[in-house]
Amino acid sequence: MPVLKVSKRDGSLVVFNKEKISGAIFNAAYAVGGSDKDRADHLADIVVKKVNEKYGDEVPTVEDIQDLVERVLIEEHHIKTAKAYILYREKKTRLRELKKSLVGTFVAKKLSYNALKILKERYLMKDENGAIAETPLGMFRRVAHNVAKADKIYNDFDPKKSEEIFNEAMDNLYFLPNSPTLMNAGTQMQQLSACFVLPIEDSIESIYMALRNAAIIHQSGGGTGFSFSGLRPKGDIIGSTRGPSSGPKSFIELFDKSTEIIKKGGRRRGANMGVLRVDHPDVLDFINAKENTEVLTNFNLSVGLTSKFIQALKRDNMYDLINPKTGEVVRKLPAREVFDLIATMAWKNGEPGILFLDTINKENPLASLGEIKTTNPCGEVPLLPYESCNLGSINLYHMVEGKEVDYEKLRKTVWLAIHFLDNVIEMNKYPLKEIETITKANRKIGLGVMGFSDMLYRLGIKYDSEEGLKFAEKLIGFIYEEAKKASIELAKRRGVFTNWKKSKYVEEGIKLRNGTLLSIAPTGTLSMIADCSGSIEPNFALSYIKRVMGGEEFLFVNKHFADVARERGFYSEELMKKIANKGSIQSFREIPKDVRDVFVTSHDISAEYHVRMQAAFQKHVDNAVSKSVNLRYTAQKDDMANIFKLAHELGCKGITVYRDGSRDNQVLNVEYDKNLSQKQERRIVKKRRVPNKCETC
Repeated sequence: MPVLKVSKRDGSLVVFNKEKISGAIFNAAYAVGGSDKDRADHLADIVVKKVNEKYGDEVPTVEDIQDLVERVLIEEHHIKTAKAYILYREKKTRLRELKKSLVGTFVAKKLSYNALKILKERYLMKDENGAIAETPLGMFRRVAHNVAKADKIYNDFDPKKSEEIFNEAMDNLYFLPNSPTLMNAGTQMQQLSACFVLPIEDSIESIYMALRNAAIIHQSGGGTGFSFSGLRPKGDIIGSTRGPSSGPKSFIELFDKSTEIIKKGGRRRGANMGVLRVDHPDVLDFINAKENTEVLTNFNLSVGLTSKFIQALKRDNMYDLINPKTGEVVRKLPAREVFDLIATMAWKNGEPGILFLDTINKENPLASLGEIKTTNPCGEVPLLPYESCNLGSINLYHMVEGKEVDYEKLRKTVWLAIHFLDNVIEMNKYPLKEIETITKANRKIGLGVMGFSDMLYRLGIKYDSEEGLKFAEKLIGFIYEEAKKASIELAKRRGVFTNWKKSKYVEEGIKLRNGTLLSIAPTGTLSMIADCSGSIEPNFALSYIKRVMGGEEFLFVNKHFADVARERGFYSEELMKKIANKGSIQSFREIPKDVRDVFVTSHDISAEYHVRMQAAFQKHVDNAVSKSVNLRYTAQKDDMANIFKLAHELGCKGITVYRDGSRDNQVLNVEYDKNLSQKQERRIVKKRRVPNKCETC
């Protein structure tokens, strides 16, 4: 008698279905390059026969049938398919175990295994015993409900409808707010901002007040930016004690140690930006501060370049170092040598980066309120003292339908995101009164993007091409115009931001709700949750390992490339393993050229195109763009200098360069082809040098 029922893992009975067996076999075969559905049906018939022979009138379990599928695949000599099926079973087992630990069994199917692990460890609410107290869907609902409450203040939207719109956008991974909002909205903490800038003046009271305030912010999940440019140089005499000053570097070390202590008790490690102007007398110590990569691990460092310095660099002249306490010139340095030292250290281990201070202040829509001296930890938001910024990112991968951008869907997502982020300003529980005052007066928000590289893959557009640059500029231009329209509409409903009359928008006749609108953030963990490429960065590799807080490793494989490989018929298990070891596909001649052209990765792209892509986005971003120019290990020191010059020439507000393998512990990792000689690597890099036109700046 044939088997009619199957026992599921929860004990319930379902109808025995041959089609499910056939589908599972076909999916396993498809994963290793197979595409024969008839063969899958034939193998499923064999499985059904063995199930009936073995179990007769009994009711087999799901595991019983899966064991027989494995056995049939091996007996019929489909070894590769059998391996894929076994791996799939193991993955599903891990996923089920993870879901069981996330309160109940219903978890959003859109979330990957890696996303669930991150959410479990760092985002989902826990009870007093440390046990998980909500599902990922519950997290999105908690955030949507809390943020929508702001509509009651103005009585301009229906909070219930807003909650549904916000929840749907997050649940579908169309839009995600910054991490503190996901973690804290609707909780006792209720601190929703991603980043802050704290002032530091040249007094022991100011320094330690900033240290205290930073600790409070880090505890709540926020990051901080500081300019140490106002502190007197090392060795300067202190009036009250007649002793020598220890200089900015010593206080950066103090802030770093405090951050280290606070992060051990937090869910999101504290992060800092430390900036020193290039005309500060201690600039050489600052440039060399992270020569040992084991120090200042909680700081990103950037040298603030000025127009005077850049002019001196162009003319190969000396420039002045100025004591910030007295305003006096203390000595001069050759601009060329200082610039070369910055490039050398960036080549050595990726720091310091560069901020173009005069470009930042020239483009500041609120310039009358004061000078911007620093940014948030990753450089995408230049801020005045005590300002904060609330960030969120649109997942561009989901803004594609077929081979076209769905601009109507993108428009709706931009509008809901602007509404959401403006609400966050109202619902925020600010760590300091000074922060609340200026944040509400300027209402700066930073809407950004993620999944840009994956979007290009879907559209068949090469990242490092003129087409890619034009598309990027058109895309971000559309997003900015829609963001502006959405903010204008909010201003009609809720009023302009308090300092609107002090902004450039008065002369332009534009009544905005928000002082700034766009910001391209790195989207580190957000893009892992959304399972897409980070920010506007090219994919680091088509298969790679990412290490996160605590040293845990996550394996990522680009799903769109795998689909194309199967569709085009060049997929094989052996090829995928080779690609995983190398990351790039450019040397694999068995892959069609048009596929290789589109599926470029970070190290396939020349430094010039990295910078030009950043500049393309910056044209329509009123805050700034956080992007790293990721280079191969064999990149030369001159490459760094040329990158910095090109970034300034093209109007970037800052730039960061990283040479792969220049640090022992780096976030993204891929193994190179060990058979490729260093000489061959250098030949490739030489072809991709930034053009000599950069020398003009």
